[in-house]
Amino acid sequence: MFVLGCVVLAVASGVLALCVWNACAWPAPRTPATPQEAGAVSVLIPARNEASSIQECVESVMAQGSLVDEILVYDDHSTDGTGDLVSAMQTRDARVRLLKPMNLPDGWCGKNFACARLAAAARGQWLLFLDADARLRDGAVARMLHEVKARDVTLLSCWPGFVMSGFAERLLMPMLNFLVFSIFPAPLSLQRWDASLGLAHGACLFVERGAYARVGGHEAVRNEIFEDTRIARVWRQRGERGICLDGQDAVRVRMYGSFTEIWRGFRKNFFPAFHHAYVFWLFLAFHAVVFLLPFAALLLLMIDFQIALPWAAAAATVLAARLILAWRFRQPLWPALLHPIAEVALLSLGVASWWRCATGRGVDWKGRQYRATH
Repeated sequence: MFVLGCVVLAVASGVLALCVWNACAWPAPRTPATPQEAGAVSVLIPARNEASSIQECVESVMAQGSLVDEILVYDDHSTDGTGDLVSAMQTRDARVRLLKPMNLPDGWCGKNFACARLAAAARGQWLLFLDADARLRDGAVARMLHEVKARDVTLLSCWPGFVMSGFAERLLMPMLNFLVFSIFPAPLSLQRWDASLGLAHGACLFVERGAYARVGGHEAVRNEIFEDTRIARVWRQRGERGICLDGQDAVRVRMYGSFTEIWRGFRKNFFPAFHHAYVFWLFLAFHAVVFLLPFAALLLLMIDFQIALPWAAAAATVLAARLILAWRFRQPLWPALLHPIAEVALLSLGVASWWRCATGRGVDWKGRQYRATH
């Protein structure tokens, strides 16, 4: 147990070092010193039953000014009045246009098809795919346009800041940042163009039209539930340059509003995010051994202090990594202290996602079933 504890401590120390690097060296989109080209951007919003959020989303886009040439919303067979709200906004701003839905073709996920239809209808040189629950901050589009030109890239994803309300959100949503930035070297992804270093958050994806066509657009990932990072990797595989920056000052999003929504939302793409089952199980094992076992092993303190010492140090190291990321993303610090509870929830969620796929039920989201085998 002592030797294993030392190994886990070494791995946890490496994770902490990576989190510190990400926290200190990963940049945000910069504010341009000169005005950007007017009318250069089409903002594209897929929306399925988003009546509670679509108006604020569109209004945040309207406020971006003359850079935005058009705001297209694809009403994906909504039953809650989403389309009516967008229609009303068309009378307030001529840039807003509502696209009527088409039947979802076989082999497509709903959001991917909606994005493909939006891109086909857009006329801007730059396309900003924005989730309906996202809110742009002042000057966000100008900052994105400046960054893609300054960095000579054709894809930019802004990793959003998470708006959280309530105990479950504050406890569990920070785990998304921990899950990603405890293993992903964000600063390195800006220097190397390996496909494996592609990263994106689907709430905010800013792309150049020509490059989007060259890589095949959302059709290239038409059956991917975890489409955002997948398209970022396809982008690099096909010779284009794409990056992800810290976009919490550019875009904010409240992804899920309750424990039930968090569970169902991440269950839909947890297991499908892994193309190989063995990688999924290795990932869960890594989390269980490195990020959870040290806290369980603290019970050894009552039996043998010397054996428990590396485990206690490993637990402290994991907490330090959580606190560093909470500081970087301006999230409350107290959820980090409840990390073992959040880690158990994460592992349970992964198993639940696998079980639904393994038993043929697939995963469901907004009334659609994916990866079901019967």
